Amino acid sequence: MTQTLQKTDGDTRLRLLLAGGAVVWVLLWLANERVWDGLVALLGLDLESRAVGAVHFFFYDTVKIFLLLLGLMFVVGMLRASLDLERARTFLEGRGLFVGLILAVVLGVVTPFCSCSSIPLFIGFVAAGIPLSVTLTFLIASPLVSEIAAIMIGDHFGWDIALWYLLAGSVLSILIGWAFSRFQLDHWVEDVVKSGRVSQLRAEGHKPTLRERVDAAVEESKDIFKDVWLWVLLGVGLGAAIHGWVPEDFFARFAGPENPFAVIVATVAGLPLYVNGAGVVPVGEALWSKGMSLGTVMAFMMSSIALSIPQAVMLRRVLKPPLLALFFGAVAVGIMALGFLFNLFG
Repeated sequence: MTQTLQKTDGDTRLRLLLAGGAVVWVLLWLANERVWDGLVALLGLDLESRAVGAVHFFFYDTVKIFLLLLGLMFVVGMLRASLDLERARTFLEGRGLFVGLILAVVLGVVTPFCSCSSIPLFIGFVAAGIPLSVTLTFLIASPLVSEIAAIMIGDHFGWDIALWYLLAGSVLSILIGWAFSRFQLDHWVEDVVKSGRVSQLRAEGHKPTLRERVDAAVEESKDIFKDVWLWVLLGVGLGAAIHGWVPEDFFARFAGPENPFAVIVATVAGLPLYVNGAGVVPVGEALWSKGMSLGTVMAFMMSSIALSIPQAVMLRRVLKPPLLALFFGAVAVGIMALGFLFNLFG
């Protein structure tokens, strides 16, 4: 009786601690951008200048991704330790692959993540044993099928084009996910993602207590964080260096309507950039007003949103080079195909 009461009291304190931790996480998330904005204002610096903007972006994005990495990995770890994921996977398998792919796209649409911010949730999905084709579909759809970009495209280009953008991005994500499902790709995922503390806990064959679940989730979050934090810093550092920089003159010159390979040029040139939907759509409208065809502009915007060098740097820690190259190549070729279709029917 006494042991039962002590266990109940311990669980209650632990739940209160978890609730307090969640509140602290939310407060840090809400304060992140405000802190760096306030520091820039306090120092009397010009946020519009390239150097100040790059430093501001580095600190803001680093803290944001670290918060996502720790928070999401802990939540996913708790879910894996608490739920019977085998039954969940069986449920999804019984509904067919396309249900999983569609759900991945829907989740990608409702999560307002850029190409780098979606990686922590992607890691959690892979660690949870969700089929790789489904997790990669989410990794494509989360930045590409952006509701923010869609709203801005509707405002700048027309709502019919925004609808086609959403439909094209969703279909592309599903098709690539389906293509990936035809191959065995799991051996190209780094072991750090698959061999976590939660997996060991579930393998012991007993129902874990709340304390065991929390401890396993914390340890797994710490292990993955220690393995990827440097890659996050490298990726965000590269992103800060090129953040917001779009050579409009280059695109106007080499991806103009007279170039039959303009879509390819725009897609490849957009890959190194690290620009979100809110930042790239006004640039796309400016290029469109200079005579660049709609498909070429769409290919440039989609490439800039969905893929980036910082994203590749971070993903390298969890994906082996062959799968990383396959992922980037498939998405880039798919975007080129959409660009040509927009030019053909736009």
